[in-house]
Amino acid sequence: MGKASVEKYKSRISEVVLGATGKEGGTRNKTITLGGESAPAYYYSEGLPKNKPAISHDVFDMPISLPGHVREHFPGDVMNDPAEWAKYRVKKYSAEMITLHMVSTDPKVKDTSVKDACRTIENVLQAVKVPLIIGGSGNPAKDPELLEKAAEVCSGERVLLSSVDPDMDYKRVASAALKHGHALMPLIPMNPDEMRRFNKTLIRLGLSREDIVMDLFTGGVGYGIEYTVSAMERCRLAGLRGDVFLGVPIASATSNAWSAREAWMRNDAWGPRELRGPLWESTTAEIALLSGADIFMMLHPRAIAALEEIIGYLHYPKCGDRY
Repeated sequence: MGKASVEKYKSRISEVVLGATGKEGGTRNKTITLGGESAPAYYYSEGLPKNKPAISHDVFDMPISLPGHVREHFPGDVMNDPAEWAKYRVKKYSAEMITLHMVSTDPKVKDTSVKDACRTIENVLQAVKVPLIIGGSGNPAKDPELLEKAAEVCSGERVLLSSVDPDMDYKRVASAALKHGHALMPLIPMNPDEMRRFNKTLIRLGLSREDIVMDLFTGGVGYGIEYTVSAMERCRLAGLRGDVFLGVPIASATSNAWSAREAWMRNDAWGPRELRGPLWESTTAEIALLSGADIFMMLHPRAIAALEEIIGYLHYPKCGDRY
């Protein structure tokens, strides 16, 4: 029998460090390193994985509508206070990272002022000492100001500012990230060619490949997951084959899976939603993991636990000994 063909790739995915400890001038209790791959996800014969993918637990800056079987994992009114919610995530579920979604700043929601929003960010920084992702509301007019000030408030903490797209004043956010030592998460849904162009633009503004974690958008199971697979795999292979603008870590906004009504709607024919919901999210995460995602922004504790177990199995210290 002939020897199996093994492809050798000319490039390695860049490594992005999030969080800063006291040694690096911050106050986090640890740092997280993303990327560093030299082969497609779990192609052990072509290269062993270097850094374990990370999971960031979702926290929102205001109460939002969530299914009861999600809320039951967070007792009392803990979800009404983002600092307490983040603290509970870390204490109860051992969160290694928190994503703070500043949804209330949207003018169409509560139009929370940037000043008040930054006070919330400061409270979360004080409440937990894990690395943070700071996300805007998705409003292109408000987010640049919010992320710029958030960068200042978090100066030295090496946070990931999310999300930045070509329709906003991205130069303003990039400048703030450079000034205060943060990383950026550009968002281009399902379009590797446009992502490449935007990453190139950000690098020309002064950011390095070690400052970028790209978000190609994650469609949930049954709601665009095939496009997620295609976009992630195309970007990862291009990066490994030498495209420096696509050779950066990939983010998966996995909690988008909850947009699918099958994940939360009560329907006896579909089975108990208490199990169906977290399975919907964890299956979406697993598919993104096998497509090359390096960091997952997730909601349900059971879905997170399932993905942690999968990652732990794939990355246990002697994984290479089996192959």
